[in-house]
Amino acid sequence: MGGAGGASRTAILVCQGRAVAHGRLAPGRFDDPTALALLRPAERVAVEQVRADAVPVGARPRMAFEMVRACGDAMAPRTVTIDDAVREVVARHGAAGTQVVILGAGLDGRAWQLRELAGIPVFEVDHPATQREKRERAGGLAEPVSAPVYVPVDFSRDDLGDALAAAGHRESAPTVWIWEGVVPYLTRGQTLGTLQVIAARSAPGSRLIIQYHSPTPGFALGRGAAAVLSRLTGSENPMAREPNRSAWTPRAMGRAVAAGGFTVTRDDTLLVLARRFDTPARHRQSLRGTRILVADRPAGGPSPG
Repeated sequence: MGGAGGASRTAILVCQGRAVAHGRLAPGRFDDPTALALLRPAERVAVEQVRADAVPVGARPRMAFEMVRACGDAMAPRTVTIDDAVREVVARHGAAGTQVVILGAGLDGRAWQLRELAGIPVFEVDHPATQREKRERAGGLAEPVSAPVYVPVDFSRDDLGDALAAAGHRESAPTVWIWEGVVPYLTRGQTLGTLQVIAARSAPGSRLIIQYHSPTPGFALGRGAAAVLSRLTGSENPMAREPNRSAWTPRAMGRAVAAGGFTVTRDDTLLVLARRFDTPARHRQSLRGTRILVADRPAGGPSPG
């Protein structure tokens, strides 16, 4: 997500969460050395405080500390699950027969640090302003494993399918679609419209990975509490400019992806995943309300079109 002002606040928060988790949470499973390098100096302060467990004094810095720490708790199981799902497809089809599309890429670092992406086209789709800032921030990173193909798309006026085709995305090759941290900020109509494009451009053997929110009371209460605390402390609420616009039950999301020819293979809450990877679960309601779905288009299924 992003806009004319550059990288969104939530994209920065997610990057801060990855930086917090790097080398600390899910050791041996989670590692993202790009995250801290993609942050500005001021954005690193809360990260360094959380990593050192140095709780700051004052309401505003304490709120920033808690939000970054909570995001770190979520990012480890979320990222490990998604990356494992990507690796499975690469192992199945090989690098020569796979491509990856990251929808709403933000400050994603996979093209630099996920070694399984070597030789695989990686298309990063996001708002043009977000991508300009991403490219500036990525200037100090080491050479990527797979140089990302930037696909600037303003969803209010651009056609995603046309943009991907112009960038070199092939309908004939299996695609791994990573749709992370975007669906909650879209209306149901926008989500269904994007799923139609995905379905049309997914060859047999493709995989769709979606992170979405389910309509749990605890999750809504958590966002409401963040808004109240922001007003009380006079600090910016990072969710204010990107409010939740849709929540999906697993059944509804399953029907939506099935309409595009995908079969759900798993759909877990972050709370289940956190327990699986033995990572912190301090904010159980938020983790319970966030889900990751993995769905496949059968290799023997019909071609898109």
